[in-house]
Amino acid sequence: MSCVQTFADYGFRALGIGERALPKTDITLCEQVVLIGSGMFWNIYFALLALLLGFVAASLVAFARNSTRAILWRPAAIFIFILRGSPLFLQFFLIYETFVLLPKVGFDLNLGFVDITVETRWLTRAWLGALIVLFLNTTAYTAQIFYGALRSVPKGEIEAALAMGMTPNQINRRIIWPTMLRLAWPSYTNEAIFLFHATALVFFSSFPAWQQKGDALYYASYFADKTFNPFVPYPIIAVFFIAFTLLIILIFGFFQRRLNRHL
Repeated sequence: MSCVQTFADYGFRALGIGERALPKTDITLCEQVVLIGSGMFWNIYFALLALLLGFVAASLVAFARNSTRAILWRPAAIFIFILRGSPLFLQFFLIYETFVLLPKVGFDLNLGFVDITVETRWLTRAWLGALIVLFLNTTAYTAQIFYGALRSVPKGEIEAALAMGMTPNQINRRIIWPTMLRLAWPSYTNEAIFLFHATALVFFSSFPAWQQKGDALYYASYFADKTFNPFVPYPIIAVFFIAFTLLIILIFGFFQRRLNRHL
């Protein structure tokens, strides 16, 4: 089988497209590269959505943590402390067990004028349950990064804005927010890289892959078991992660140059 045919058969298997049966004998290097590469779709999915959602949530948590009102900063501080203080793998386990305890057939939600049955089975699947865990984890770490940047915003800039008659909303939007991003961006780049690497833990977590649509480590582990040679599939997945890490650095470097284009 040529590499072109292998790609046609297995290039999108992780998404449920192509051959269902995995190769069991005479496994070639091309098959390992193609299937592990198809599994990277899920690693990218987890990292991309968790980063996008976590960026928005972390901004809100960071501003709440920086607030002078106890009703805002105390819950934010507790959330950051718990998520940063506990291991990510333990968070996978505890949240999975929490989702399992929910009724699998759903629970009734009474809205007063109508009863709605809310399904909960999908929470135990990797595509959503693991994403929620990664989202919460990166939100906590990013919020702490943003909070530290908020504390470092020069007071003189805020005082100058007040002297010019700018409203608090204008100050937050034009002074504090851009300055916070410029100060936090290098550390936030490291958090994005860490989160992308953390997607490999989904394979070891309790969240099952839906219809065998596993991530890259799922296929690397399969080939290591079938060929009894871990020194081929695991270096392949390492190369994929290194390549995507370089891509993250380039993308975040572009945004950093945009944030500092006035310098």
